[in-house]
Amino acid sequence: MQASVFLIEAGRYYLMVGALVAVAFLGFGIDRVDPSARGSFAFRPLLVPGICLLWPLVLVRWVALERSAGDAEADKS
Repeated sequence: MQASVFLIEAGRYYLMVGALVAVAFLGFGIDRVDPSARGSFAFRPLLVPGICLLWPLVLVRWVALERSAGDAEADKS
């Protein structure tokens, strides 16, 4: 019984963190990562389940794209 409770709690916390990442990414990050997503708000709720499950990959990709954008801006000046 202990293992099942642990797995359920771990899954719950994983999805909670995923929900926080989804809110942050869809609120602030998607416009910066994908310029064609600017102004299109109807499809964003469709992304929430996927982001909740794949939030580690979303964070890694988001950080990598933000860093490469920062490097590109630094090279321009």
